[in-house]
Amino acid sequence: MDSGFMAERAVDPATGEARWVVARSATLELQLEATAFIASLRSRGLSPNTERVYAGRIALYLNHCAERSLDWRAPSFLSLSGLQRWLVTEPLLPRGRRLRQGKPVFRSRNTANAVMTAVGGFLRFGVANGWVAPSVAGLLSQSKHLVHAPAGYEVGERDQFRIIDAAAFRFRITEPGYEDLTPDQITHMMDLALRARDRFLIALLACTGVRIGEALGLHRQDVHLLASSRALGCTTEGPHIHIHRRTDNPNQALAKARKPRTIPVTADLVALYTDYQYERDAVPEAADGDMVFVNLFRPPLGRAMSYPNTKDMFDRLARAARHACRPHMLRHSAATAWLRAGVDRDVVQYLMGHVSPLSMERYRHVDDTETRAAVDRLEALRARQ
Repeated sequence: MDSGFMAERAVDPATGEARWVVARSATLELQLEATAFIASLRSRGLSPNTERVYAGRIALYLNHCAERSLDWRAPSFLSLSGLQRWLVTEPLLPRGRRLRQGKPVFRSRNTANAVMTAVGGFLRFGVANGWVAPSVAGLLSQSKHLVHAPAGYEVGERDQFRIIDAAAFRFRITEPGYEDLTPDQITHMMDLALRARDRFLIALLACTGVRIGEALGLHRQDVHLLASSRALGCTTEGPHIHIHRRTDNPNQALAKARKPRTIPVTADLVALYTDYQYERDAVPEAADGDMVFVNLFRPPLGRAMSYPNTKDMFDRLARAARHACRPHMLRHSAATAWLRAGVDRDVVQYLMGHVSPLSMERYRHVDDTETRAAVDRLEALRARQ
């Protein structure tokens, strides 16, 4: 389709900096408004991976409008509602596993909500820059009365903050769908991983709860695994890692949290890192690299591992384990394990790198064992009385 749009990775010839843009499929001509919006994400400190995802979602919106002869700058309530409905009723194009399975696959409501969030941000950006009529902004939100406020939310002395602006085009989802992995599943994943580097990455995510971008952005100087690191100028005792926000990592990995933090690690993780170093030392191209996670098994050898390479690895593990295995599931697992073990919520919030305590609500999962234990404790108490 000549008028179609796509997300494309572009490299600035002057600086060599890679960024994501939205361009016409046939001519690679930039869609200036969408590209400016994607550029604004980077100026807000969001990661290149977020740029990539948003670029794809905005291209999807532009194509949806072009195919229906709609002006993307002047969407009506009905057209936005139609987009929301189309997102969950239109089968995805068959490719990869979808092509092999031969069955239609549809977007989830969670995914549709994420697309509508990106479209809403793009249109509001257009309003701010005069490309989109101010009236469009009024279509994107609606007043909502909070009957049950989230934990930690201040409603005000007269409940004046119970009225909020909520997204108008958003499917109601009763179950957030946050998933974690059991210790047995994590152990099984590590058993299935054939390489010391991959086993160390899995264990690092499960032990520290760091985001995948934070793990891929680690430099060797951030990893302090001796009993004392004073010789390195670090006063933190015991083995630990440092998480820093860097914007110049060669693999574009970016720590989401703006504040640096230090996370202790276990002796088992130190041993796995040692195994990984032996594996890495066998690849001369990786000897002098500063990044912790690098390519060892396919070219370009020694280059920092990228998001796509890491996703491929976890996809292979998921197929072998016969259950979902995503990096963020290991992060949820770490937080849930800490909370179940009675670790103070403020400590868990620091370890996870969250600014708001409201972000902690997603991690606490109650399982059947805990509910049975609660009933048994009450029964035992009554029996003693």
